[in-house]
Amino acid sequence: METPSHALEINLKRDLVHHNTPAITLFPEYASLYSLIGSEVENLSKIQLDFESDYWEWSKWSIRRQLSHMASLIYRWLLVRWGETLFPNNEHGVDDVNGLAHSKFDRRMDEDRYWAYPIIMEKLKNGLGLVQAVLNTRDITFLRSRSIIYDQGPHWKVMLKAHPDGVTNTDDPSKGLMFLEASIRHIYYEEITHLYNIQRLKRAQGLDTIVTIPRIGYWVQDGWDISEPDQL
Repeated sequence: METPSHALEINLKRDLVHHNTPAITLFPEYASLYSLIGSEVENLSKIQLDFESDYWEWSKWSIRRQLSHMASLIYRWLLVRWGETLFPNNEHGVDDVNGLAHSKFDRRMDEDRYWAYPIIMEKLKNGLGLVQAVLNTRDITFLRSRSIIYDQGPHWKVMLKAHPDGVTNTDDPSKGLMFLEASIRHIYYEEITHLYNIQRLKRAQGLDTIVTIPRIGYWVQDGWDISEPDQL
């Protein structure tokens, strides 16, 4: 019969094994994310990719610009916000961090360099590959023991609802504290939410949507703008 101390030792060993598990096990959805996005946007014409409207807030960025943001945000989080932790010697292999994450274009890649659809998709694919590389080379403990302070705008009031843990407010209402696990989750939630925007942009043009988007993340939270296209 196990003594209480022996049982505690076993539980501690199990916990240690669990937390030494590769972090990729927390986010298996990344393996199919690029395919999910790519299936929705393939074979679109330039007119369809570049359709924009001031009619809805979500339609002010075209599908092309949604994709550019979806790529840029990955590099901004992993290389700018988390760069010193994840790549202290800049061993990420990305040449143009400024153009991808720090461009003059609002939260998008440099449109003077990265405008062509194939190039945008390549950078998105590479970015998602970088996420998977991070998850494959770190364990769960690493993701749950590193944190950063980040800028927290008003939209985070809704976005925080989607996170079960790993993100907290600070004494400064414009700043939040986020652990690495939550940052990886945030990237996924952003990708899914902007994929939802892409589907709305397609519906606004009378186009059929292709994929079923997981009902998870920001777009399913109470208070999120889920307006749908009607007559323009």
